[in-house]
Amino acid sequence: MTKPIYAIGDIHGQLAELHRVLGLIEADGGPEAEIVFLGDYTDRGPDSKGVLDLLVEGQAEGRNWTFLQGNHDRMFHWFMRDYPQHEAYLPVELYWLHPRLGGDTTLASYGVEFTARSRMLEVHRMARNTVPQAHVTFLQDAVLSHETESLFFAHAGIRPGVALRDQDEEDLLWIRKEFHVDPRMHPKLVVHGHTPVERAQHYGNRVNLDSGAGYGKPLTAAVFEGTDCWALDQNGRTKLVPDPT
Repeated sequence: MTKPIYAIGDIHGQLAELHRVLGLIEADGGPEAEIVFLGDYTDRGPDSKGVLDLLVEGQAEGRNWTFLQGNHDRMFHWFMRDYPQHEAYLPVELYWLHPRLGGDTTLASYGVEFTARSRMLEVHRMARNTVPQAHVTFLQDAVLSHETESLFFAHAGIRPGVALRDQDEEDLLWIRKEFHVDPRMHPKLVVHGHTPVERAQHYGNRVNLDSGAGYGKPLTAAVFEGTDCWALDQNGRTKLVPDPT
């Protein structure tokens, strides 16, 4: 029998939802269940600090948890460098502290308050004095991908036609359309988040677990046994059936 592996979609500061889905996983697989977190732990939701507190604690306890880095996680830890670094992948009008991205809400969860007229360097100074280094280190150390014999986990997805070992960091963190519209089977079933959908969706060559928690919708946890997969809810497992549309 294939050992199950669990995955949790984009959390985005939703601590109550994280507790809920961790409870679903424990009910299905026990306290030692192997879990892959697909990244985007912070931003937009109300308690990014609480989410990182919980994950850092679980990591310190030696839980069988793997943490992927999401694009929002990179924006956060880049901002926390000695001199804040901007994410150049973004449109010119956007930056991590912009309400559309949610860095403002993340810093608010640490008690850092500012306005649109605040100087960026002053916000940076307050953040450096407030955000625990353990949180920054956690985000820096999160991995870009994780794989099993039959599954490849990445935050955003992969560049189709490129070997898994040769995937580019920018694609693993940011890719959307080129990955979503390609119907070809990949070397392994790709499990990802990054792009919100109404509910967990299996497209045949990929499974998207970002169900919009960053916008107040329920967080998703799923379980995989080989390439078979199920979403978890209060009633147990619901089979995710491939639907390429």
